[in-house]
Amino acid sequence: MLRIHFDDRDVARVQIAAEPDPLWETVLAMHHLVPPGHGAPVYGAWRARARRELDERGLTRAARLISVLAPPDARYFPDFLTPDAARDGLAAGLEALRDTPRVRLTAESARAGLPARLPRWTGALAAGSREPLDALADAFQEVYRAVVAPDWTGAAATVDCDRGSRTRMLCRGGVDALLHTFRPALRWEPPVLHVDYPRERDLRLNGRGLRLIPSHFCWRRPIALADPGLPPVLVYPVQHPADWAPAATRDCHPQALSVLLGRTRARILAALDAPATTGELARRLRVSAPSASEHVSALREASLARSRRDGGSVIHALTPLGTALLHGELAPARRAVGPALSGRRLTAVPGSSSPRPPGSGTAPRHSGPAAGGR
Repeated sequence: MLRIHFDDRDVARVQIAAEPDPLWETVLAMHHLVPPGHGAPVYGAWRARARRELDERGLTRAARLISVLAPPDARYFPDFLTPDAARDGLAAGLEALRDTPRVRLTAESARAGLPARLPRWTGALAAGSREPLDALADAFQEVYRAVVAPDWTGAAATVDCDRGSRTRMLCRGGVDALLHTFRPALRWEPPVLHVDYPRERDLRLNGRGLRLIPSHFCWRRPIALADPGLPPVLVYPVQHPADWAPAATRDCHPQALSVLLGRTRARILAALDAPATTGELARRLRVSAPSASEHVSALREASLARSRRDGGSVIHALTPLGTALLHGELAPARRAVGPALSGRRLTAVPGSSSPRPPGSGTAPRHSGPAAGGR
């Protein structure tokens, strides 16, 4: 059990990260690839594609550089693998990784048992050599691009959905309500947050606050940095949609939908695969809130989306029809004439070879957002 001790200053400094952390995600993604045959079922399709990508790109050795330092069954792996600077993106995180001080390299490598149980190159790393550290940073970059980046949009959407629901609880009931949303993995008994953890440990925040990092690849239980002197973080698993699968394995054709709906509306439809508020959609797709609202309204009128009120917010999500359209699961159209046209003579519209029922007139042409404009 991990016990995180708060004081009044810490309660006021609780944060939820806006996006997944690229280095944490890379490390945790590797946990689902090593050893073969292991890993949560929800990542099965992703795992098959990731292994294929690593093999085809010749990145097996790069992946091993990471996995030997952070194996899935380890009770500890070096904190320098996931520097706080990665909150500003992959490049910032890799720069911080390359700049890890020699003293820290040596201390954390010793704690992880390097090089006693690992390949020879880890001995040079434990001694503070820069060469294996540069190779490790390069490995992170290549592995991230191969197995994490292709699904980053989907991972970010899942995280954004989780963050949105927890933020709404924060707005309703403050930090107390927020921390109660993490049950059963976390149990908030003020002023201590009890975390399901593989070993007994106490972490005193001492006014530094706590940064909660939602993670797409974290599984079952949260993870914290081992060094109590580092900025306190708690990486926790988000809840995946029941039908989640990596983007590369889903039958989703946003370009084709763009022709049908317009580019922005198609992006809104795809984004609603993870329920969101108007503001969350706007941030996710970098459009204005009025534009997001207008497109959601059009999708709702077409029975592709639905909205429900949740306290002071309105949550938008796809309807079954919207989900079927997004993922190419619509049933083929029936060839028979439906009851509404049964027994009626079809006449051609002037200037068109397409027959129409008498009295139906010429279909009006629309432009702008109502017709799926950008």
